[in-house]
Amino acid sequence: MEKRILGIVLVLAHWLVIDQQVLAQGCSDAGFCTMGAMKPDQAYNKKVKLKLRTIEVSYYYGETTTSPIVQVANLDASFSITQNLGFQIKVPYQWVNGNFDNTAGMGDISLSATQRLKSTEKYDLNATLGMKIPSNDANIKDSGSKNPEAEGLSLPMYYQTSLGSYDLVAGASLINSKWLIATGIQMALTANNNEFWRGEWQSPVYPDFDYVLTYDNATHLKRGTDVMLRVERNFRFSNYSFNVGLLPIYRITKDQIADRDTGEYMKLEGTTGLALTLLTSFTYNFDVTNSLKVSYGHKITDREVNPDGLTRKQVFIVAYGFRF
Repeated sequence: MEKRILGIVLVLAHWLVIDQQVLAQGCSDAGFCTMGAMKPDQAYNKKVKLKLRTIEVSYYYGETTTSPIVQVANLDASFSITQNLGFQIKVPYQWVNGNFDNTAGMGDISLSATQRLKSTEKYDLNATLGMKIPSNDANIKDSGSKNPEAEGLSLPMYYQTSLGSYDLVAGASLINSKWLIATGIQMALTANNNEFWRGEWQSPVYPDFDYVLTYDNATHLKRGTDVMLRVERNFRFSNYSFNVGLLPIYRITKDQIADRDTGEYMKLEGTTGLALTLLTSFTYNFDVTNSLKVSYGHKITDREVNPDGLTRKQVFIVAYGFRF
């Protein structure tokens, strides 16, 4: 039975990554929807004492709305400080392959602390406070390997391995054996140093300027504030579980970029609004220590203008978890 379940997971993984061409999107924000109390598919079992430390290694594959393919190897470590207080750190390494160039480097580091506010036989109530630390200034420049005329020009945010800003994150969740309801907010405290301006990419730098226009200007981008709500239904069994949920993320304030001539900031129309995603995942627990998870997302709605480069057509994640 176990071999059959694992076989189904592997076939599903191949089908999602290679064969499917549907439009989908995972966590389209800057990653705060997987921090602390807002993390999907959280362990919940009042009968079995859970291990207090977890290391999860995951592989992320995402197709953007333009050409870049984004791949991320992520190390996610969580451990308890006290019975009710836990700490989480996420360290990603990212590769981007696209028509303009290929880039790679360390992604932004996420740090968060989660406090269990209330625990009963029927539910847990948790709260999280954290931050994201940039790994670079989000201004990687074109190497000229694919377009020699573009060498030295700043690449769009889709090609950047960091958002280039310090972000404050806060959230809370209510979880029981069947449901996870979480909400959170992410605020960019600083602007980045990206200098992408599509006017610089006109022919002969890049022959297809219509394609260049699919990227939004992002000079010294300061992202707007995001608010999220996760509603997830879990189906838990002895050795495996699966869930389905909705993840609406609403950008409540407009993104801003600096004018290239004056340096004054201007607000960008079309950057506020809803990004709604349907998410599902399957987890197989080999025992109380080891687990394997496959996750997939499907985009329902998105914002009109996205200079931050966070939109995705398709997202697939495979994760191995170790509890000790």
